[in-house]
Amino acid sequence: MLESAAFEPGTRVRVTQQLPQTHAVWTTTVEGVVCRYRQAKTGSWFAHAKADKLWLDRLEVKKDDGELVTLNLDRYSVVEAV
Repeated sequence: MLESAAFEPGTRVRVTQQLPQTHAVWTTTVEGVVCRYRQAKTGSWFAHAKADKLWLDRLEVKKDDGELVTLNLDRYSVVEAV
């Protein structure tokens, strides 16, 4: 992942995420302009964290067609400034 400057609102980014499977890897890419980057909590019955909440890094990106996408970033996420 990049330094936090890449997550500043107005920065154009390409986010590639991978989901490992048993015999393959699913890959998806989203490109657009950063609207917001934040850490947000989510309900999680397995996290056993404070108040049963798990904190996730979330990046909101506006694609060229106007669609707003919220991405949960993890160790398989690559964010590139373009």
